[in-house]
This record gives sequence, C-alpha cells and structure tokens, in this order.
Amino acid sequence: MSDDLAGAPAGPWDTIDDLCAWLEADQPVAGREGLLLRMLKLSEEVGEVAEAVIGATGQNPRKGTTHTWQDVEAELCDVVITAMVALRTLTPEAREVFGRHLAKVASRPRAAGA
Repeated sequence: MSDDLAGAPAGPWDTIDDLCAWLEADQPVAGREGLLLRMLKLSEEVGEVAEAVIGATGQNPRKGTTHTWQDVEAELCDVVITAMVALRTLTPEAREVFGRHLAKVASRPRAAGA
C-alpha cells in the first residue's frame, strides 16, 4: 500500500486505489460485468453484517451467540471498504463524488433534538 512522503499511512482513498489496482490485476473481469460483480459483492458484505448482528444477539436459537459486537464492527468496515471500491470502479473521480455527496448529506436540515 502507498505511504506519503512523511511516512504516515496512506489515506483511505489511496488505499482504495491500491485495492482496486490489485483486484483488477488479480481478477480481470472488466466492463459492465466487472462493475456488476463489485455491486453484488456489496450485497454479500451487508448480509455478513446481518449474520453478525444475529450472532451477536443470539437470535438464532439453533446456534446461540456466535459473534461479538467487534465482529459486527469489522463487517461494517468491510461494507464501507466494499462500497468505496465499488464507487471507485464506477468512476475514477470517486473521491470527489463521495466528498460532494457527503457535504450534501451533512448540510441537510436536521430535526431538533436529533
């Protein structure tokens, strides 16, 4: 993974760029099919969050408690990373697209007391 000149860890988008390059070199499914597969991967990761929550709360009587809340945290991180990779696969301007969208969401009116 990339490091900047000061030796600090790479920023998230630099890491995402590295991951995309690695994925494209290792799994060269390109074009529309490659993009669709990245979107499907996101759904898989969201399902793993649900599985971890069910496991952390012991809601499956047959299995009991199978996960921790740290497992849920890790799965949520996987969702974020996978979404960033999918966005970067969709557009080379992923950083800017995300930044603009995040600013738009942050500027939305919020309910009092929320």
